[in-house]
Formats: sequence, C-alpha cells, structure tokens
Amino acid sequence: MEVLSFYVGIIGNIISVLMFLSPVGTFWRIIKRRSTEEFESLPYICTLLNSSLWTYYGIIKAGELLVATVNGFGILVETVYVTLFLIYAPKKAKIAILVGILDVGFLAATILVTRLALQGEARVNAIGFLGAVLNIIMYSSPLAAMRRVVTTKSVEYMPFFLSFFLFLNGGTWAFYALLVRDYLLLVPNGCGFLLGAAQLMLYAIYRKTNPRINVSDKLEEGCQHERLISSSTLPHEIN
Repeated sequence: MEVLSFYVGIIGNIISVLMFLSPVGTFWRIIKRRSTEEFESLPYICTLLNSSLWTYYGIIKAGELLVATVNGFGILVETVYVTLFLIYAPKKAKIAILVGILDVGFLAATILVTRLALQGEARVNAIGFLGAVLNIIMYSSPLAAMRRVVTTKSVEYMPFFLSFFLFLNGGTWAFYALLVRDYLLLVPNGCGFLLGAAQLMLYAIYRKTNPRINVSDKLEEGCQHERLISSSTLPHEIN
C-alpha cells in the first residue's frame, strides 16, 4: 500500500504541476493585451493561500513531503499570476487588498497562532483543517466564471486546461488520500473532482455556442447604424 500511495503521489505531483501551469496561455494573452479583461483574480489569490498552507502542512506532518514539494512549486507560480493581476487589472486596489488580507495577513496569523497555541498532532490537524476549508474555497472559486458561462453562453473566460487539470488533480489526490487515510485531503479534493467535472460538462454544452450579445451593445450598434445611414443620405437631401 505504501508503494502504491507513493506512485499515486508522484502522479498527483505531476498533475498538480500541470494544473499550476495550465493558465500560462491565459496570462500570455493578458501580457500581450496589457489587460486582464474579464478574467477573475480570486481563483489565483485563493490558490496562492491554499498552496502556502498545504506547504506548511506537508512540512510539519511526517510522511507528507510530496504534498509540501508540489505546493511549494505552486506558491512560486501563483505568485507570478497574482503579480500580473496587480500589474494589468483595472481594479488593482481591490486585488491588492484581497492579497494583503488573505495571502499575507491570514496566512501569517494562522502560522503564528498555531505555533504559539498548539503542539504536535493538534497543530497538524488545525493546519490540515484550515487547508481543507481553503481547498474547497479554491475549487469553488471558478463558480463565478461558471455563472458567466451560463449567462453569456460562452466559455471564453473559463480556461479549459485549468478546469481539466482541476478535475484530474482533485481525483488523483482524493485517491491518494484514500490510500493514506488522510481525510483532510480527501474531502476537499473530492469536492474539487466533482466541481471540475461540472466545469467540463459546461464546456461540453457551451463550447460551440455563440456568445449572447449584450443588449446595450445592440443598442449602440443600432445607433451607429442610424448615424451611418443619416450621413450617407445627407448629400442627397441637400441636392
């Protein structure tokens, strides 16, 4: 069982690395256009906090080195993503406040309190419980993007590979958690597996559907059309 769990953990690490790197295409588009457009920053802010807590969990709990290493890599990647949001997002102040509260303040307070107030297994369980809650929040953070997909009938702002690797990542780590009987890993990753499956179902439904045109866009287009007609007929009216 230990050998199987080790290999499943290795596979989980590979999939997690691919999950962390899957939005690279999205951020390359952001850099080229110098705008985050309608992409959501919350999933990346939550993932950065989540990776930080699980890295700490993997360090203080014996036998969880695989959890620590892959989430340490996640910290580096997600820091780059959040930094790009701070550079190119129109509402930089809002994102900076979220980063300050969650990724700095909450993380520092959690580590400080657990180190001062708790010892041994109690500290590990407390960090694991918080990590599980944040993991569920991380997996749930694309819900806003999923709602946009349903309302606009377009999957443009819900990156496919991120959803795909969230699905694989949740399933693999849920299986790993079952093998090592770590229920703090099992519950959030099981939720991630289900939410990832829901995102993929939305892709299957809406990937070939034309985006719904905004009513204001139609009105603006109509006004422009009227102006073009008026300007084109003006010389004839003068004659």
